Amino acid sequence: MSLIIGLFLAFIVGITLGVVGSGGSILTVPILITVFGILPETAFLYSLFIVGSTALFGAIKGMTEKNIDFKTGIGFGLTSIFTVYLTRIYLVTNLPEVLFRVGGFELTKDLYLLLLFAILMVFASVSMIKNTNTLIEKNEVFLQKNKQLIFLIAGLLVGCITGLVGAGGGFLIIPVLFLIGKLPMRRAVGTSLLIITLNSLVGFASNFQVGLHIDWRFLLTFTCFTILGVLFGIYLGKKINGQRLKRSFGWFVLVLGIYIIISSLFF
Repeated sequence: MSLIIGLFLAFIVGITLGVVGSGGSILTVPILITVFGILPETAFLYSLFIVGSTALFGAIKGMTEKNIDFKTGIGFGLTSIFTVYLTRIYLVTNLPEVLFRVGGFELTKDLYLLLLFAILMVFASVSMIKNTNTLIEKNEVFLQKNKQLIFLIAGLLVGCITGLVGAGGGFLIIPVLFLIGKLPMRRAVGTSLLIITLNSLVGFASNFQVGLHIDWRFLLTFTCFTILGVLFGIYLGKKINGQRLKRSFGWFVLVLGIYIIISSLFF
């Protein structure tokens, strides 16, 4: 039963990624941990492969529909790829198994990464719920003048997030492409999928220098369901209001993030 539920949720992950261009890993990691009982560090690694492979199919679909800005995508991606690799190889692997102990509380590596991921979920949900257009409009001149610097900072930040907790970073990439890069929403989503593909698969490939065990049968099965979901999601994206769905999804992510923080610390 848990396998059926998990694979159905994998399909939902793909739909979310296909419709709004982000949110894949935000759902994938909790599913892997709670439904399948996978340890956080391994779940973050699996998320890189699942989200990267799924985004690849979405990016190919976007390419056939000419919804990808390759110049922007590769420029953004090169910065974040560099950071992903360094984070996976030098930061994640060198984190101690126990960061510190205070009384009866012990902050382990897995707990630290899970809490970091949950906090990221809360920030991501705010960016999905809140309308940032007004803020952008008020600072339009400054943002356009420093456009390349903002792209560089965003690329470094996305790379660090992807390397640490396996999140694709679409919640950050899309606002930058849409509001600052001035790409149409559908083109921003397609370009975001290209960037997520590059970041996630490079992050996963770096694992071969680390040596974590991978259950390829499970990983490929889960990924197949998310790929089916993303293809269906891209089709749905043409029929429904993506912005409204994104806001609703943001509220769901906010509740889920707060739940993970509370359950991790107190239960």
